[in-house]
Amino acid sequence: MYVNADFSQPVVIGPDDYQWVPSPQSGVERVMLDRLGGEKARATSIVRYAPKSIFPQHSHPGGEEIYVLSGTFSEGDRHYSAGSYLRNPPGSFHQPSSHEGAVIFVKLWQMKPDEKQRVHINTQVPSNWQQHGGRDICPLFSDGIETVILQRMQPGESLFTASVSSAEWLLISGQLKTPDQSFEPGTWMRLPAGFYLDITAGSQGAVVYLKTGHLPDMPEEA
Repeated sequence: MYVNADFSQPVVIGPDDYQWVPSPQSGVERVMLDRLGGEKARATSIVRYAPKSIFPQHSHPGGEEIYVLSGTFSEGDRHYSAGSYLRNPPGSFHQPSSHEGAVIFVKLWQMKPDEKQRVHINTQVPSNWQQHGGRDICPLFSDGIETVILQRMQPGESLFTASVSSAEWLLISGQLKTPDQSFEPGTWMRLPAGFYLDITAGSQGAVVYLKTGHLPDMPEEA
């Protein structure tokens, strides 16, 4: 299965474009943002857990990256509220569930094979935020190639200050806009290399999950 598989083209999907597709597990649905492969695929998705839904324990040979958008997401007896960022490295396993229900942003099979460290960052904790280059950010992950941050933007502030080699963002709250379009929370955009200096925060500011430098030139089916 291929969904938005041409990485040389920009893609934008807003909440009004979401198409919820049942997963193999009852009570769990997903919006496929991009995908290369079947059930074991390089994939980016929004996943919705109904209350009291649970997945059987399973492994992630290619790793899994998660940002909790709402509700409480659980892995066994570990519980993660909205604003939690997780990286489960290649070869890890877990038993995901949600007692109250949850919506999460998920990326599969997009880590380097030698990544080993589990990451859990609660972005709601003020001490996890810092000023960097005059910008308010919460660092989530960096390996010298890929960088993942949460960025809190002031009204009118540009998302990018220079050209990017590749970028992907998910609007957590507030509004982003270009001269001819505005984006609401839940909007996801993937961008190839280029200049995107006209993406700015709206009048109320914005909080954005931002990943840069990570997109392959020619992705292969997982």
